[in-house]
Amino acid sequence: MRNLIFGTIVLSALAYGGAKFYLHNEVSNAMDNAVLMATPFAKVDYDGVSSTLSGELTVDGLVVRVQGYRDEITIDRIGIDTPSFLSLLELSDFMSLQSSGIPDELGFLVEGLRIPVDADYYKDLYDFMLAARQVDDASDPAVECTGRYGFSPKTLAALGYKEQVLSMTMGVRDDGSRYSFDLDISMDDMWDVEASVSLAGNMMAELSRGMMYQPRLRDLRIAYMDRSLNERVAKYCEERGLSPVEVLRAQLDSFKYVGESNGIVFDEYLIEPYKEFLAGKSTLVVTARPSEPIAFSQIDLYKPSDVPALLNLSAMAQ
Repeated sequence: MRNLIFGTIVLSALAYGGAKFYLHNEVSNAMDNAVLMATPFAKVDYDGVSSTLSGELTVDGLVVRVQGYRDEITIDRIGIDTPSFLSLLELSDFMSLQSSGIPDELGFLVEGLRIPVDADYYKDLYDFMLAARQVDDASDPAVECTGRYGFSPKTLAALGYKEQVLSMTMGVRDDGSRYSFDLDISMDDMWDVEASVSLAGNMMAELSRGMMYQPRLRDLRIAYMDRSLNERVAKYCEERGLSPVEVLRAQLDSFKYVGESNGIVFDEYLIEPYKEFLAGKSTLVVTARPSEPIAFSQIDLYKPSDVPALLNLSAMAQ
């Protein structure tokens, strides 16, 4: 009996080792092909591939050097997360068209994406975004210090940041053919965001209709947690010459701009909780629970001032 148990353990270890070698080899080959294809645009290096029994598969230690830029983009880890190692193997079969489906749960992750605030590519990206928005007031103190159009490299440095460090996980769940998405994003010493979106209908079946598919929102929850950014912004705005009243107005104007950029005029049910959030509460929770599922493409058909009622938008500061 002891020999049988020992033999079973050895065989299981060999099977796991073989499966892991196969999986890592497949991913490494795919990465090498991707690196080769990216060569005209960027030089990509990575340390290796890792996997766990819990179902996580990552490419580690990425360094990206975009053609024409001096500074690097570095990422600690990037990969996928499934319910188990067996799910990883099934997903590998799916990618090679040998399986009939994907796991009921599938996640994507990025850890430690680091962007120095003075990186040359970030400056160009910021300038590109300003040009795309066609704005002419980006240098206004109230606009600049609150990052209404995004924080410039100069503003980030003034706020006390040397680099932006982003980590993100996104999960997709099949709840009886009704799909839900969970998103967690964190920016070190700035903010965290936890978002959950539920769609109506069978997404996979409807996707087969091609361009006819219109995702319909069933439920949305976003929790935005301040990790020192609000205090830094208020302090810097005052250094730029704004009074406390003007700082609050500038922060509210930037918040309203976020809504207007997405076709929404925020009402008092969002503005008042946001004021409480700026006054010192650490978390702002925004929910949307329309009485009937609504297609995202239909929202543009309504007046921006009617959208909060359409989506049953509300917020709460905690």
